[in-house]
Amino acid sequence: TGNPDFAQIEADPFAFNISRYETYFDERRPFFTEGNEVFMPSGRQRNTGFYRPLELFYSRRIGKNLPDGKEVPLQFGTKAFGRLGEWEYGGFLALTGEEDYSIDGEAFTEPRAGFASARLKKQILDNSSLGVLFVGKKTAQDFDGVLDVDGAFRTSDWQLSYQLARSIKNSEGDFAGSAGFVQFKDKWITLSRGRYVGKDFDVNQVGFVPWKGTGELTTLTGPRWYFKEGSVREMLLYFGGTLNYERVDHFTDRSAILGFNMQFRKNWGYEITLITGRSKDQGKKFTSYEIDYSSWFNPSPKWSGNVYGGYARTYNFARDYLAFYSWYGSSFNWHALKVLDLGTSLNAFIEGNPRNKIEDITWNARPYFSLTPVNDLNVRVYVDNVYARSKGNIRQVIAGLLFSYNFSPKSWIYFAVNELHNRQEEYDVEGKLVSDRLKLTDRVGVTKLKYLYYF
Repeated sequence: TGNPDFAQIEADPFAFNISRYETYFDERRPFFTEGNEVFMPSGRQRNTGFYRPLELFYSRRIGKNLPDGKEVPLQFGTKAFGRLGEWEYGGFLALTGEEDYSIDGEAFTEPRAGFASARLKKQILDNSSLGVLFVGKKTAQDFDGVLDVDGAFRTSDWQLSYQLARSIKNSEGDFAGSAGFVQFKDKWITLSRGRYVGKDFDVNQVGFVPWKGTGELTTLTGPRWYFKEGSVREMLLYFGGTLNYERVDHFTDRSAILGFNMQFRKNWGYEITLITGRSKDQGKKFTSYEIDYSSWFNPSPKWSGNVYGGYARTYNFARDYLAFYSWYGSSFNWHALKVLDLGTSLNAFIEGNPRNKIEDITWNARPYFSLTPVNDLNVRVYVDNVYARSKGNIRQVIAGLLFSYNFSPKSWIYFAVNELHNRQEEYDVEGKLVSDRLKLTDRVGVTKLKYLYYF
């Protein structure tokens, strides 16, 4: 593929972040999502999400957004992936162009760069795997990259996954690793995960590992019960602890965990988790605690949804103080007609202050409809709204339309339009507010044709 259309066909959802680390966004560009499984480390837990290996190939770094809102231009890209017997393979090459940008009025330049990735993975011992991964970025002045060895041993009721990586930044580098163990027996479960990231492990140009100089160990275990009759189908009680070391704080946070999960035969369930311990952030030691809950339901083929939330005493890095923080959310989907789906998500983020009062509440809703008048043709429209209580108005609106038609096997036509509206305040020469309204700040339109040619 030469000079392809790498555009993102759906805008990122709003993300609220009070941690000291950057926000993670899923890849949404079709060129990068197709076949990306081969570049993922072995052993990632898709059902429980308990163990997540380090993401050493984060394709959002290619053609990334710059601090002033500009995007690095993608000029060329090609990839290959597939399977040959017990081997899986993948290769990737991309070139990005030079782009000027500014931060607080100071000019910078993102240089031209070449990206490359190679992946090999082999099935061993029937259901286990072993793989190696290389990812690199080369500019005229610098080379950034990472080498990785990962694998997973699997049996009928347990899995042990592991990963060891070495970063490369010109002549420097450091190590990182992760491991996860999951065992589900009929009457007992055991889960354990660990992660170590060296203080000089820097893969920020090619991967997503922002936790430099940290280590984490979490272990959970507990009984489970199955019921052949009655409204309750399964119950699970788990308990354990976690250790989390951050070099920047010169402290190891330690917490105890207690949780309960119940699932019912009428396709709904809930889970409650309690966490408490000692923590340190920004030089302050404190007793931390957190309660999380979630519930899910699917009473009929037409309805599904979930409700979740939590309350915690934690450090708010966005405001630089220790206070309570709470969050609530829900999502619903209604199969209204044979050709029409309606749904929405609704989230609230409640920030406290040191006086134990509410500092602000941010609301976010993302209603949508999805229309499929005939097989293989879909039209989806969504509107993402952000409302701040302290301002008393909507601060941001993201609207999008996506038309997609699968006219032949693995052949598609895409048409997408995304708009971003931000509220902008304008003042007169005396400093008085004269305008505070939503303004269109960005609009992107994409038309893409993808055709699979057999030969």
